[in-house]
Amino acid sequence: MHPDGRLLLEPLRVDHAEEMVAVLADTELYAYTGGAPPTLYELQARYGAQVRGPADGGEAWRNWVLRERASGEAVGFVQATIVCDEAEVAWLVGIPWQGRGLAVEAAQALVATLAADGIARLQAHIHPEHTASQRVAQAIGLVRSGEVDDDGEEIWTSGPQP
Repeated sequence: MHPDGRLLLEPLRVDHAEEMVAVLADTELYAYTGGAPPTLYELQARYGAQVRGPADGGEAWRNWVLRERASGEAVGFVQATIVCDEAEVAWLVGIPWQGRGLAVEAAQALVATLAADGIARLQAHIHPEHTASQRVAQAIGLVRSGEVDDDGEEIWTSGPQP
């Protein structure tokens, strides 16, 4: 990420759950993904599993909390599930911080971090009506693949898949 960017990517820790539970509390965040805001206990358990990583070793999980540089506040997260040289990526910015380009900045920082590790092939699953996430995907160079996953989400990729 550019050193003068508005966000810091902080590797996920279980203790992030205490501040992230408030970031993830708005039910509007789940309009396209389904589900409900997690409780503190649920988020601690989820973060514990994410920090431990997958049991089988065939993939790697990378998770970061987004922290606004100026205020120090946690504002969202980015994540990547990596298999070989390809990553499935996701991003989320809390409702109070949306509409300011932070999701694009966060996704760009994620892409740069992955590229530094030699991962250039990306994929994201985006609800067909979630135009804000579609704009973020376009900003990081993803295009619709024409495929839809089992949940009805469109698969966006960084280019042709093998």
